[in-house]
Amino acid sequence: MTATVAAIDLGATSGRVLRAEVGRDTLRLDEVARFENRPVRVGDGLHWSVLGLYDAALHGVAVASRDASLASVAVDSWAVDYGLLRRGSLLGIPYSYRDDRTARGLELVDAVIEQPELWQRCGLQRMPFTTINQLMVDRERGLLEAADRLLLLPDLFGYWMTGRMVMERTNASTTGLMRLDGSWDLELMQRLGIPASLLSEVVHPGALIGPIDATTRAHFGIQGAPDVLAIGSHDTASAVVAVPMEPGGAYISSGTWSLVGIETPAPIATREALEASFTNEGGVDGRTRFLKNVMGLWILSESMRTWQAAGERMGLPELLDAAAAVDWRVPVFDPTDASFYPPGDMPARIHAWFEDRGQRPPRGRAEVVRCILESLAESYAVTLRDAARISGQPIERVHVVGGGSRNALLCQLTANRTGLPVVAGPVEATAIGSVLVQARALGAAPESLEELRALVRATQSLQEYRPR
Repeated sequence: MTATVAAIDLGATSGRVLRAEVGRDTLRLDEVARFENRPVRVGDGLHWSVLGLYDAALHGVAVASRDASLASVAVDSWAVDYGLLRRGSLLGIPYSYRDDRTARGLELVDAVIEQPELWQRCGLQRMPFTTINQLMVDRERGLLEAADRLLLLPDLFGYWMTGRMVMERTNASTTGLMRLDGSWDLELMQRLGIPASLLSEVVHPGALIGPIDATTRAHFGIQGAPDVLAIGSHDTASAVVAVPMEPGGAYISSGTWSLVGIETPAPIATREALEASFTNEGGVDGRTRFLKNVMGLWILSESMRTWQAAGERMGLPELLDAAAAVDWRVPVFDPTDASFYPPGDMPARIHAWFEDRGQRPPRGRAEVVRCILESLAESYAVTLRDAARISGQPIERVHVVGGGSRNALLCQLTANRTGLPVVAGPVEATAIGSVLVQARALGAAPESLEELRALVRATQSLQEYRPR
């Protein structure tokens, strides 16, 4: 038995729809739609074009359903961002987590609860854009008074497709509103003045949300009557499902962001983990993703954007070749520095980072690219050493999945700096995790995560890099 399913995978710079055939020894994917995702700045800040994303995604589902065999569809996206609704209607355009209002939200939360106590409650890395901080800005501006529901972006898309409001567990765990045991922290919300009535029923990966309603199917030309299923709707939760790792494995989900960590059976909420800025996020099947958010290829893509605006004609492959030819030691910077969060001129910010510390900045574009990749690799190495030390789980192999797995130079530098073999692939780990969980819910895929990962190893192309 095989199942035909579709994954709507929304990334912070692009989205895609993939159709898959999945069985106990079968895993085949085809990309049927790809579309750009760029936030739009208006007078009150930086927002996501959610209606355009939804329109492009559902037209992609229509293509995936062309022979009426599509059994289900699921949505994943980046975490923390949300829409506010009243009586089922969206009240405004959801903000992007890169909007600078988040700094004010952090101040508002800090005024109510100190970080060590908040960490003990939710176990999350201190990041300015976490949902709880954004909500405090909305409360200050009076926006929460008009709202009766909050939905994270994948849950918002699920509601628009089915008419049912739910919040998926792995993504809900990133909001700062959920305790480590998976229950809503209603006492904390009361202290912060965030109404508990905004919350919805929590569902777990594999749960049925509902069928795509007839009006939506007719409008977009979706054939058949596919169901909408919950999966690990936080994109990293789905990506980790598809990491082809065995005991001793660690992962780097590498894209706009790099999520660097290990899988643990339970949260690790020790002082040591707090001081190292780790986060405990919900994983599929009750696992914990013990990881750290490290800035990713966003810095490189924004650098490319800056150079192209200045008339640079060299493409990324040529720049990577030039960076690989740099045979001298380049300086490294801290890619987690908050100055690299917003869009803008990254080469100038890198230069300023070194200048502010009295260090020589990289010179020339090839050296800047090499500096970015060396800095990311060094940050990965430090994070993985900390993860092993804090968890007591030795790390023997590093798996790089997502777009960064195609960057051979980054993978080799990661192997060099960690001193560990690096296995690159699959590129579409998030979509693969989504379709595997869907197919399992439909009875067409193996039951355990270990068996699902064995299926990935058996069917996907992987590349290994040894330390040099």
